[in-house]
Parts: sequence; C-alpha cells; structure tokens
Amino acid sequence: MAVLVVAEHDSKSVRKATLNAVAAAQKLGSDIHVLIAGHEAGAAAKAAAQIAGVAKVLHADAPQLRDFLAENVAAKNYSHLLAPSTSNGKNVMPRVAALLDVQQISDIVAVEGADSFVRPIYAGNALATVKSRDPLKVITVRTTAFDAVAAAGGDAAVEKLAAPADSGLSSFVGRELSKSERPELTAAKIIVSGGRGMASGENFTKVLEPLADRLGAAMGASRAAVDAGFVPNDWQVGQTGKIVAPDLYVAVGISGAIQHLAGMKDSRVIVAINKDEEAPIFQVADYGVVGDLFQIVPTLVEELKK
Repeated sequence: MAVLVVAEHDSKSVRKATLNAVAAAQKLGSDIHVLIAGHEAGAAAKAAAQIAGVAKVLHADAPQLRDFLAENVAAKNYSHLLAPSTSNGKNVMPRVAALLDVQQISDIVAVEGADSFVRPIYAGNALATVKSRDPLKVITVRTTAFDAVAAAGGDAAVEKLAAPADSGLSSFVGRELSKSERPELTAAKIIVSGGRGMASGENFTKVLEPLADRLGAAMGASRAAVDAGFVPNDWQVGQTGKIVAPDLYVAVGISGAIQHLAGMKDSRVIVAINKDEEAPIFQVADYGVVGDLFQIVPTLVEELKK
C-alpha cells in the first residue's frame, strides 16, 4: 500500500518540514502520496506536486479545514501515515491514531524497516528501536533527522477529495502571531539563543538582537527564559519547545539543562557563552567562551562589523 504524508502548508506553499517528512517516507516505499488539507489551498497543492519523489497529491478543500483542526482531519487506506513532528503534527496525528485504534510512533529519527523505527527517549539521551505490529503505522517525524528532499523536480497528479463535514467538536477562536523578518526558527541555518542569564527581555533586544542581525540568524530561547516572560513561547528551543539542528547554534547565558539540550544538540556547530565554566552546555559545545556575556557579545558584534 501507499505511504501518506500529511503536509504542513500556509495555503500558498508547502513548509520545509514536509520535505523532511517525505524523505522519511521514501525509506518506506516509492508510492508516496501527500495530503493537502485546507481552504483555498490550490497553490499549496501545486507546490506539493512538484516535490521530488511524490506520486500523488490529495487535495481536500473546505472552510472547516482552513485552520487544520485535529477533529476535522483524518485519513486511512494507507500502510503508513506520516507527519512532521511540529505543533500541527503533534495535534492531529494522536487523534488519527486513536480513531484508527493503533498506537502512534512519535518523533522517529530513523527507519529500520517497514515496521521498525528508531526514536529518542529520556530527553534524547537514549535511542529506542520500536517495532509495531499494527496494520497501519501512524508516525511523526523529527524533521532534523532527515535531509529534506528537493522541492522541485516532481510532477505528481493532483486528485481532489471530498472534504469531510465539520465535526462540530471544536472551533477556531483566534491566533496571536509574532511577526518577524528573521528566518523561521525550525528552518534557520543560524540560531542565536538566550537563557536565564540574559536577566530580562530588554537584554534580548539590546544584546542578542545585534548579534542575530549581524549573523542573519533566527532567535531562540531556553525554557527558563520563556517561563520568565523574557520572550514569546514560540522562541522556545527544547524537548517541550522546538527541535532544531542549524549549521550554527549560539547559546548565550544558557546553562544547558537536559530539556534544552534535547532540542539543539544535533546542531552542526555549537558555540556557548556562559560565566559558569561548569555549565553543562559546555559538554556539547564545539566552542566555549567563559565570561560575562554582557561584555563578550557586544565585543563579538563589533568584531563581526570589521
């Protein structure tokens, strides 16, 4: 049977996380279908048809699918259902698994076979190989573990589906979005993150933003900084936040709690700046600077201007 990938999209384009999920799906079979569920999302369906390796795009279009509520999205008749391990994927796939009466296999980082998968446990400190006997596997994919497939080069057919009726079990109330010209956190090649050591949200603006601007980086934060109200929730990097693996991750004033390390330790190069030389962050850092971040970061910004 075919493998279905539930796409992340903004109605106009397909998000990069979907390309990583397709890469995981390719390890399960060659007949890969992509589901675009939304409203007035024809442009996203066309973009999905161009993804390398996709055989068919299923396009379900209806007003009740606009906000991708879990209660209105479901799928069957496939051997495997995959979605990126993002906020949407974590919302929809558990409900799909429950409706199909199968277990969900969460956050896989490798495919060992059609029924065997590797996923992190204990905040990423160990890897477990999971073998499922369910006839249909419902899976979320850790996007940082799979290289994205090409967004162009494919020529898949687009098949329109009749959208399901509104379940009436939930309704969309509103969304508060933080607008930024910076790269999206999960797709950024460079990330500058701050922790409790930043002491205030004002210091994120005064100290870290100039560094992020010079590097063309996205900005992130530890859970401690988010819980303290320094920055918005969607900046959080970690086990309960966003999982990232940029080319360069700069951790400023972050001690390196297990929760945070689980979300960024796969970064290609990690630079840590912290006044505590015993901070756990230095155990995973490729480069470490011990000292006062309020002196080191402005000096680094000045050096980058040269």
